[in-house]
Amino acid sequence: MLPVGGIIVGVIGLLLGGIALVQISKVNKTLTDHQVKIDKIDAIEQQANAAAATADKAVRNGQATFDSTQKAFTDVGNLLSELRTSVTKLEEAAKKPAVVKGSSGPVVAGPGEYVVKGGDSGAKIAREHGVSLPDLMAVNQGVQWTHLAVGQKIKLPSTAKK
Repeated sequence: MLPVGGIIVGVIGLLLGGIALVQISKVNKTLTDHQVKIDKIDAIEQQANAAAATADKAVRNGQATFDSTQKAFTDVGNLLSELRTSVTKLEEAAKKPAVVKGSSGPVVAGPGEYVVKGGDSGAKIAREHGVSLPDLMAVNQGVQWTHLAVGQKIKLPSTAKK
């Protein structure tokens, strides 16, 4: 009986070994299928990492561009502020009465007089006061109309508008 029991155990062992081989074959096939999927996932991960690195670089470049643009705007703003200050000073200086060299103070026009300012000409003064240039020249016979000096007083004809 022992030999029959050994044969039965041997057959059961062979059956279990065969079943185990079939199962191992299925597991190997499943592992092979999964390995293909894992390789695809690894490739996708590499692409995602490359895209993330590119995005990080783009963010750094964008920040650098923003910083340089902000600095440029700040510089331009400061320059505009300086220009505004300069223009304000020039406007205030233009409003002050002209000072003739050697005098003790600003020249002030009396009734029927005009004090020459920068950029004035005989024609411009006549036009501003509603008189003709010949009339203006007639009441200022000693004036050199081509060499008017800032601060110089000239007489206005009695027909001049005030």
